[in-house]
Amino acid sequence: MSSSRVVGPVRIVGTGLLGTSIGLVLRRQGVEVSLVDASPTAVKLASEYGAGRAATDGDSPTLIVVATPPDVVADVVAAEIVRFPQAIVTDVASVKGSVLDSLESRGIDLSTYVGSHPMAGRERGGAVAARADLFTGRAWVVCGRPGVSEETVSHVAALAEACGANVVELTTSDHDAAVALVSHVPQIVASAVASSLVGVRDDYVTLAGGGLRDVTRIAASDPTLWVQILSANSAEVAGILRGVRDQLDSVLSALDSGTATAVLADLLATGNTGVARIPGKHGASAQFAQILVIIDDTPGQLARLLTDIGELGVNMEDLRLEHSPGSQIGFAEVSVIPSAEDGLVTALESRGWRIAGEGR
Repeated sequence: MSSSRVVGPVRIVGTGLLGTSIGLVLRRQGVEVSLVDASPTAVKLASEYGAGRAATDGDSPTLIVVATPPDVVADVVAAEIVRFPQAIVTDVASVKGSVLDSLESRGIDLSTYVGSHPMAGRERGGAVAARADLFTGRAWVVCGRPGVSEETVSHVAALAEACGANVVELTTSDHDAAVALVSHVPQIVASAVASSLVGVRDDYVTLAGGGLRDVTRIAASDPTLWVQILSANSAEVAGILRGVRDQLDSVLSALDSGTATAVLADLLATGNTGVARIPGKHGASAQFAQILVIIDDTPGQLARLLTDIGELGVNMEDLRLEHSPGSQIGFAEVSVIPSAEDGLVTALESRGWRIAGEGR
């Protein structure tokens, strides 16, 4: 059991994906964790998974983590501050400005409150989807502000670090502007593209490849949760969407007039520039080489490929799988640093793997 910079007891309010995942991490580090949820069944499930114990009236937490749905976060934070004035309180909601505005309007002492947001999640929610490694290597935004001591902020930062995350300090407004760009607008765009699949012929959809899957993956997210998130950050989201709309309007006009070549080339080139800025695995912008390995659709093949890559001492940056219905083969797209590409291709081919691509 590893030690932790987090000093317990820690009280987690909300035993969904994030709350339960935080509990799992802290318990593995020996921190005392109590759990609260509107659903006793949810608390029982999270407790049985090892995320902590059910809270009792005699608890006296030093840190409180509010991981409830966005539309009740401010109410719950306010109630926790009043009930446990000695404790530091943070929330992990994905919008910070509306929560802080609501809290400030209540006139309560907010010197012990620090908003935060782990940039981690899954398409599935609830305690059943929780993972102790959910936050590993992810950014965790901590929003300090005037009137809150550095010591108080450091306790919330310690929570993020204990969960394996990388702390990023932003103001509340900067956080909301950033997540609108990198999270909220992509959710809307993904859902819009996915919605175009409804009602089309099945034989069209069976042609789907990696491109469609990449664009629409997050469209499987919980609608109820995302309505709350997007509504709470509506101004920032709307501003970015207008820019996207303007670009699409330009493309449509050019397509309709038969003069789309230059407009499309400009958009695609600008897209290349933008995607190059997306951080790589270690938090710095990087471009990786992709190796497309053909794998038979039989049990154990993917495991064998991963074992071979590990034995060759190559650090895999990303892995994507593609398989078409009815096909006897699939594709594993392995991303590595460019300097490792040629050596890995040669080594895999020597072990009997087939590599897709020009000249192969």
